[in-house]
Amino acid sequence: MSFGTVFKPFRSDAPPRDRFLTCGACALFGILAARTEPYGSHATLVFVVLSFMFGGLRTLIEAMRGVVALRLDINFLMILAALASAALGHWDEGAILLFLFSLSDALERYAFERTRRGIRSVMALRPSIASLLRDGQEQPCRVEELEIGDQVRVRPGERFPVDGIILDGCGAVEEAVVTGESMPIDKGPEDTVLAGTINLDGSLLVRVSQPATHSTIERIVKLVDEAQQDRVAVQRWIDTWQPWYVYGVLCASAVTILGGILMVGDVSASVTRGMILLVAASPCAVVLASPVAVLATVASGTRRGILFKGGSAIERLAMADTLAFDKTGTVTQGRPRLMSVEPSDGHDAEALLATAAALERHSEHPLAAAVVEAALQRGVPLLEAEQFKNVTGIGIFGRVLGHWAGAGRQALFQEHGIDVSQALAARMNRPGGESAILVMRGDGLSGVLSFRDELRPEAVQAFAGLRRLGIKRFVMLTGDLVEPAARVAQQLGVSEFKAELRPEEKLHEIRKLTGSGLHVAMIGDGVNDAPALAAATVGVAMGAAGTDVAMEIADLALMRDHLGTFVDAVALSRRCQRVIRQSLMFAFLAMAGLVVLTFLGRLTLPWAVLCHEGSTVLVILNGLRLAGRANR
Repeated sequence: MSFGTVFKPFRSDAPPRDRFLTCGACALFGILAARTEPYGSHATLVFVVLSFMFGGLRTLIEAMRGVVALRLDINFLMILAALASAALGHWDEGAILLFLFSLSDALERYAFERTRRGIRSVMALRPSIASLLRDGQEQPCRVEELEIGDQVRVRPGERFPVDGIILDGCGAVEEAVVTGESMPIDKGPEDTVLAGTINLDGSLLVRVSQPATHSTIERIVKLVDEAQQDRVAVQRWIDTWQPWYVYGVLCASAVTILGGILMVGDVSASVTRGMILLVAASPCAVVLASPVAVLATVASGTRRGILFKGGSAIERLAMADTLAFDKTGTVTQGRPRLMSVEPSDGHDAEALLATAAALERHSEHPLAAAVVEAALQRGVPLLEAEQFKNVTGIGIFGRVLGHWAGAGRQALFQEHGIDVSQALAARMNRPGGESAILVMRGDGLSGVLSFRDELRPEAVQAFAGLRRLGIKRFVMLTGDLVEPAARVAQQLGVSEFKAELRPEEKLHEIRKLTGSGLHVAMIGDGVNDAPALAAATVGVAMGAAGTDVAMEIADLALMRDHLGTFVDAVALSRRCQRVIRQSLMFAFLAMAGLVVLTFLGRLTLPWAVLCHEGSTVLVILNGLRLAGRANR
C-alpha cells in the first residue's frame, strides 16, 4: 500500500464516504480511550492520538496550507482549540470538538455532492456507442469518434448519442433530462434532437450537428461547474472580512486568556475560557449559509431546465422588478402563419411569393419558415438567391433572377435608395394586429406579405404569476410593427411597448430602464436580442436548448421553450435569497449568543462545540430545502 493511498481519506477532495469513515474512527478511538483501564496508560495515549489523527488530520492539513499562504481560517481555530484542550488534560473535550467538526465537514461535503450528483448523473445518460450508418451499412462506433455530418440510427427506447437533426423518420422524444419538459414531443425530419434525450418510438436517422464534446448536455454540465464557483455578493463580502475576523477572534481569545491569568491566576480555567471563545466565535455557519443555498438552487434549476450561470445571476434575478421582453418567439408561439400575399397592381402573387421564398430560404427569422412553408404548400417553384445579406432588424436582400430583391421593413428599401409608394407603405398597417413585410424586386415586382403569430397559451397565466412574485413593470421591445405589437400587449395587459426597434434601439431602451434605477430582467431568444440581454441587469435566453449563442450571452438560460419555466426561475431565485437571509440571521444570532454565554461563564467547551456544530448543520439542512420544488 502506497503512502498516498494511506492518506487518501484525509485529502481535501476526499469523498463524503471517506469523511464519514474518518469521523467514525475518531469517535471509536475516543470511546476506547475513555474506557481503557487504567486511565492514563499507554493504551489510552495510543487511542487518544488515533482519535485526534482521524478527527483532525484533514483539518490540520488545511490549516497548515492557510498558514503557508499567510491566511488563517476556521480550520486553524479548530485545531488550536483541540490541541490546547489536550495540552490542559481535557483530551476528551478536544476529541469531541474534532469529532463534531469532522462530522459537520462530512455533512457539508455530502450536501454539496448530493446537489452535484443529479447534475453529473446527466453525463451518464449519453450512450457511449452509436450506430453509425456508412456506405449503407450500420456499424458500432464510439460517440467520441463521430464527426459533424455523420449519420446515426436511433431506435425506439434508445437515447440520442449526440446533438443532431432528424433526416428520416418520426417519433416522440422525451427531453426532460435537458429541458425539464415532462411531456414527450413529436419530432420528424428537420427537427433538432439533443444528446441524452430518449427516442420513445420510431426508427430515426439523425445527422450529427455537434461533436460529442460540444453537445448541449456537455455544455450544461460545464456551465453548471463554472456556476458553482460564482458567488453572491454576501458571500464575496464574507470572504473579504473572514481572514480579519479570524485574527480578531485569536486576539480576543489571547486577551481573554491573559486577562484571566492576571485577574484570577487560574491558568487552566483561563485557557479553557479562551478555547471556548475560539469555538463559539468561529463563523462556520455564516461561511456556509450562501454556498449551500446557491448550489442547491443551481442543481434544482438544472433539473427543471433552468440554467443559472452562477450565484450572481440568481441574486440579480431575485432583485428584478421590471421585465423587458421580446415579442416574436418569446410571448408568441414563434411559428407565424402566412395569411395573405398581396402583389401590387399588375403583378402575380405566385411570383411575389417565389421571390420572398428565395430570400427567406437563407434566413433564420421566424417569418422565413412561414414563407418557405407556404411556398411549398402552394407548389410555388423555389428560386435561388445570390449575394444574400441580412440586415439585422430591418430585413434581407440579394439577387433573384438577376435582379436586386429585398424583403423586410420600409427602412431596408430606404437604405438602398428605393422609393416605396404611399399606397404600398399604407398596406403595411394591417388590421387585427397582423405582421407584414414588403417584398420588392428590381424589375418592378412589389407587394406585401402578411402574417399572424398567436400568443403562447401559457403567456397570460405566466404574466399573472410574475405579477404575484413582485414584478411591477412590463415593457415589450419588438422589431415588429406597431399594430401587432399593440395587439399582443393588450392581450397580456401590458401598457408599455416599443415597436419597430432595431437591436441597437432595444439596447438603448434597456439602458434607459437600468439608468433610471430599475432592476431589469430581459428575456429574448438570445441571438437577435444579444445586445439587450447583455445590457440588462439579468439577461434571460428562452428556449436555449442547443443554442450556443444563448448559453454564452445570457446570465440565465431556459432550456424549455415555455414561459412557465421563467416564472419558476424567478420563484426559485427569490426563495434562494430568502433562505440565505434566514441562514445568515440564524448563524449570526447563534454565534453572538454563544459569545455572550462564554463571557458570562455559562458555556462549557463540549456545549460550545455541540451548539456551534449544530448551528452549522442546521444551516446546511436549511440550504438543502431548495432542492425541492419552488414555491410561487
